[in-house]
Formats: sequence, C-alpha cells, structure tokens
Amino acid sequence: MKSIKTKNAIVHFNDNIYKELNAYIKSSNPSKIFVLVDTNTHDACLPKFLSQVESGDIVVEVMEMPEGEDHKTIDICTGVWEAMSEYYADRKSLIINLGGGVVTDLGGFVASTYMRGIDYINVPTSLLAMVDASVGGKTGVDLGNLKNQIGIISEGSMVLIDTSFLETLPNNHMVSGYAEMLKHGLIQNKSYWNTLVNFENLDGSALDSMIYDSVVIKNSIVSEDPTEKGLRKVLNFGHTLGHAIESYFLGNGDKVPLLHGEAIAIGMLLEAYVSTKTTGLSEEEFKEIEEGILKTFSKVEITENDQKIIINLLQYDKKNSHGKVKFVLLEAIGKPKINCEVDNDIILEAFKYYNS
Repeated sequence: MKSIKTKNAIVHFNDNIYKELNAYIKSSNPSKIFVLVDTNTHDACLPKFLSQVESGDIVVEVMEMPEGEDHKTIDICTGVWEAMSEYYADRKSLIINLGGGVVTDLGGFVASTYMRGIDYINVPTSLLAMVDASVGGKTGVDLGNLKNQIGIISEGSMVLIDTSFLETLPNNHMVSGYAEMLKHGLIQNKSYWNTLVNFENLDGSALDSMIYDSVVIKNSIVSEDPTEKGLRKVLNFGHTLGHAIESYFLGNGDKVPLLHGEAIAIGMLLEAYVSTKTTGLSEEEFKEIEEGILKTFSKVEITENDQKIIINLLQYDKKNSHGKVKFVLLEAIGKPKINCEVDNDIILEAFKYYNS
C-alpha cells in the first residue's frame, strides 16, 4: 500500500512502517522517546513494537495509562505530564502513542501541550483508531461524560498503521471500528458503502484494502477543511445523537456502557430516519441503510426517559452554533448536508421508530 500524505504528516501502512519510523528517529535524533500505552496494548502490542524500534543510545521510557473511554480525562493527562517531567522530557523529546483512539487522542493532546508542543507519532492498534483517529489531528479528552470537549487540532509527525495489531482485538472492538467505515461510505461513496455492507468477515487482505480506502476518504475531506469550518463537519454524521447516547450510557450506572462505534451505529440509524423527514433521503435508501447497520449492530433499549436526557445532552455538541443544535443529515447515500436544524418532535419520532 502506498503511503498517504496528509496536511502535515504521512500515514504509512504495514510493510514499511518500521523502516520509516527508524529513519525518522535517526534523522530527528530526539533527546528521549516516550511510548504511551494502555493496560491492554502494554501486554498485547508493546513487545512486538519495541522489538522493531532502533533507538540506538536514545533512552526509551514506557508510560502506561488505564484502558477505556472513562480514563480519557484531564487527570490522566496530568499524570502523564508529571511522569514526563519526572523523567526530564524536554522540547526535543518524542512521544509515540501506541493504542486505540483513547491513547492516540489523549497522547496527542499531551504532546501538543507539554512545553507548548513536542513531536509525536501515532500507532493506532484498533480498527476504530486506524480509520478515524489516524487522520485529522483531533486530539483531546472528555469533560466528565461529555465527549471530546477539551482539545486542539494538531497533527503528529506521522501515523503508522500495522494491521497485524488487529489480531489482538476482541470482536466487539472490531465491530466498533466498522461503524466508522460505514459512515465513510454513507457520507462520501455509495460504492464503498455497498462493498462494506456485503463484506462478511472483518479480517484478511480485503479488510486492509478497505482500511486504506477509509483513510483516503477521511483524508480527502480533512485536507480541504482541516479546522472544521465547513466540509469536515460531514464526518460527524451519526455523531450528534451518537455522542449524546454514548455519553449517557457511559455516565449512567444502570446502563452497560457502549463502545463508540456501537453508539454511532445507533446515531446513524436515527439520523438517517430524521433525514427522510427533513432532507429528502428516500425511503428506499433509508431501508438500505437500516438493513446494512442492523446486519451487524443489535438494537439497544432506549426508554422514553432515556430519550429526554439524551436530547438534553445535544446542547453540548461541538457543531452547535448560537444555541442551535446542528446536525449532519443525508440527502442521499454519498450526499450529506451540514448545519441542519431538527425539531425535537422528529427526533422523538426517530427514537419511536428505532424502538419499534
């Protein structure tokens, strides 16, 4: 696979990633290398990764954080900053973030703010991180249960995608990443959508090719609008309701927390229904979307009381403007529309349809 040039970095795939990494280390000569992992990637991915790194005389320090979205917090950032300071990290140090989206989001934010910014490299190890967090430079942490409220846009020096790390993932995490791939098809390319929904097994060389295609799609959008002033908003299809659902399930002790992709799958289905009522998505294409999503994702119980709280959480969505909730909806598969306002009655109607 060819490398992909983003605005300020390069995404490398599989065979050549360690060659590129070691060449970068040799040429940039960092004062120290810090590898950030979580408790999962520490055991499943770190040994293989370190065996490929040629650091020479440069000291490599490993920093470990707890795994999971509930640890994507400013308190964890403080712990990482303090650890780096304790080990005398300076402005010529390098952070390598080895993990899923929580690690790459948090690690990128830590690097971008430590001493006003040091170099970092992302090595995504989950499908979600490979197709979503790998491109675009969004870094940051959650504010309580509210997703990604604190952060900045800052690309690392490079992204290294080694799809062999996917062998360490449980199936539900593979499926979670698949949701973001489905989104790429829905907002950009109906042919890609059709390929995805007819794909039977989330493994093998065909998956590698589709990961590449997803990165290409996201990069093409981000390159035109790196700071999300317009076009880049299309990447939020399914995320307005999806993030609110994810936040609610994460913060409610009576609910089983949802993985990001599980919540986004619900959000895409709900927002596709809303699209039939507001932006002209045809019933035929809606049914196609519904069948494609439910082929992989099971429905989750969302009560009327849940719905009211979820709708209230929409006010914290980052796309909002002047007190108005702004949705990304579909006019057709592959044809999104940004900055859509939707009455709560239609959202409740979508929930009613979902529950039926």
